[in-house]
Amino acid sequence: MHKQGEYLWGCIGLVIYGVALLAGCMLVGVFLGDLLGMVVGVNSNVGGVGIAMLLLVLLVDYLTKKKKLAIKSQEGIAFWSAMYIPIVIAMTAGQNVVAAVKGGPLAILAGVMATVVSFALVPLVAKIGMKKEDAEQASEWKEAKQA
Repeated sequence: MHKQGEYLWGCIGLVIYGVALLAGCMLVGVFLGDLLGMVVGVNSNVGGVGIAMLLLVLLVDYLTKKKKLAIKSQEGIAFWSAMYIPIVIAMTAGQNVVAAVKGGPLAILAGVMATVVSFALVPLVAKIGMKKEDAEQASEWKEAKQA
């Protein structure tokens, strides 16, 4: 029974560590977004959430490759990321739409073009991290689907 309790607290600690990593990235991202807003001359946070998520992805990838991030920590990060990212993106998107409508047709055109370019780059970005075997399997699947 004693070993089970130690294991449980160890797992909880690792999940908390993952959440702390997520929170730390968010704080750094918000700080850098505010700093970027001041540099640009806007009295607002510019890309803080995006910077935080990019920092989180890079940090988790680095720590995973160095085997410094336990599975339970990765699960904690994945859970809170799954909860957090859609909510923040929805809130940010709502603010951006209001600002774009007030900004006129050029702001709306810039938003639409950024979205189109982002969708067009998805296959390219997907291939960057793909292993050779996965790429071959994907091409075989695509050929089989077309036949």
